Amino acid sequence: RYLLEQDFPGMRIGPEPTTDSFIAVMYGETEGNVPGNALVVDPKKPFRKLGRFGNAFLNRFMCSQLPNEVLKSISIIDSPGILSGEKQRISRGYDFCQVLQWFAERVDRIILLFDAHKLDISDEFSEAIKSFRGQDDKIRVVLNKADQVDTQQLMRVYGALMWSLGKVIDTPEVLRVYIGSFWAHPLRNTDNRRLFEAEAQDLFKDIQSLPQKAAVRKLNDLIKRARLAKVHAYIISYLKKEMPSVFGKENKKKELINKLPEIYIQLQREYHISAGDFPEVKKMQELLENCDFTKFHSLKPKLIEAVDNMLANKIASLMSLITQEESNMPTEMVHGGAFDGTMAGPFGHGYGEGAKEGADEEEWVVAKDKPAYDEIFYTLSPINGKISGISAKKEMVTSKLPNSVLGKIWKLADCDGDGMLDDEEFALAKHLIKIKLDGYELPGTLPSHLVPPSHRKPFQTAE
Repeated sequence: RYLLEQDFPGMRIGPEPTTDSFIAVMYGETEGNVPGNALVVDPKKPFRKLGRFGNAFLNRFMCSQLPNEVLKSISIIDSPGILSGEKQRISRGYDFCQVLQWFAERVDRIILLFDAHKLDISDEFSEAIKSFRGQDDKIRVVLNKADQVDTQQLMRVYGALMWSLGKVIDTPEVLRVYIGSFWAHPLRNTDNRRLFEAEAQDLFKDIQSLPQKAAVRKLNDLIKRARLAKVHAYIISYLKKEMPSVFGKENKKKELINKLPEIYIQLQREYHISAGDFPEVKKMQELLENCDFTKFHSLKPKLIEAVDNMLANKIASLMSLITQEESNMPTEMVHGGAFDGTMAGPFGHGYGEGAKEGADEEEWVVAKDKPAYDEIFYTLSPINGKISGISAKKEMVTSKLPNSVLGKIWKLADCDGDGMLDDEEFALAKHLIKIKLDGYELPGTLPSHLVPPSHRKPFQTAE
C-alpha cells in the first residue's frame, strides 16, 4: 500500500492478521480480481504449477490487477498474515510453508516485515522463514513503525530483532534491516527522521534495481537448477544400480534410504561435487519412501556431458550477450507511487544537505562562515593574498581526516590549480572539510554553486 500509494482490490490493513489470502498484485489496464482457480489455468500468468496445492489453497489465492505505474516494472506477492498457535496453523487446509517455498524460488526479493512493538517470531513465522532456506541472498528485513518508539528504545528493539533473527536464520552474514515508518501518516517521534529517510531511500534503491538485474538473476537460477538436476541424476541412477533384479527389493530400498547420508559422501568423492549441491537428507528420505526404485533411469553420461558443456561454455556466451543487451538498453527503473516522491524537488533525498546545500541560493553558501575562516587564513602568513600547500596542510590535518580525503578536498578547493589557496579557496576547503565531518559524501567534481565568486568566470570559460 505504501509503495503503490493506492488501495488494490482485496486489500485489508489492520493490527490483527487481516490478509487470509495470497494476493498477486499485478499490472492491468482495468482494476479487478481474478480468483485462484482461474489463475492457474491462465497460460499468460506464471502460476500454472500452483494447481498442485489443491482447492484449499486456490480458494485463498487471487490476482489483484490495477493500472499503477509501479506495477509496470514489478509484481508483488502479498502473503497472508502470520498466525500463531497449532490450531490456527492446521485450519489453513494447505501446506503454507510449501507454498512460500514455491514463491521464494521464483521471486527476486523477499521482504520480512516486523513491527517495532511486536517483535516476537511466532512458530509459524519461524517455520515460514526456514522455508526460505537457500534463498538467503534474496531476503531483506523491514522494521516498520519505528517512529512509535524513541531513540533509546529503538536501539534496544533493533538489537532484540537481530538476536531473534539470528536464532531462526542460520547464516554467517547479518541480514540487511531497513528501519523506518512505511506509511503516509505524520511521524509520532521525529528524532530519527533523517535515519528513516536514508533507510527508505536505500530500500527504494534495492527495489528499483530489481528489473535491471532480472535477466542475470534468471540465468543464475538456471545454473543453480542445472547443478541440482545433475546431482539428482547421480543419486537416482546410483539407487537404481544398487537395486536387486529379482528378490528383496523392499528390504534393499529401506536399506538404501537409511544409508542415504553415506551415499551422499560416496557420490561427493566420486564425482567431486560440493556437499551444498545435495538435497536435504531428511526431505529426500521422505520423498523416496513413496518411489519405486526399479522404475528409476540409469545414468546417461551423454546428458551429463551436455549439462557440463552448457555450464562451461554456453552460459559464458549467454552472459556476455545479456551484458551487451543491458548496455544498449536504457536503464530500467521502478517509477510511480512512493518511488517518485523521493526523486526530485526539495524533498528528494539529500536535497539541500552536504555538498548540495546552497544550490538554489543566489549567495555563495560558504560566505556565511567565511569571516571565521578568514581569521584562520591570516594566521597562516599569506604571501600576495595566498597561502602555500604546506601552510594549508598544517591547518587541514587538524580535522584528523585521512590524507586520501584531504587530497580530494585540496583538488576541489584549488580551483585555478596553482598549488596555492587564496582566502576564498581556503574557505571552500574548510567548508568541504565540514561537509565530510558532518557525515556527507564529497562531490566528484565541484558543483557550480560552490565555486568561489572570484573564480567563476574563468572556471566557466575553461568549461
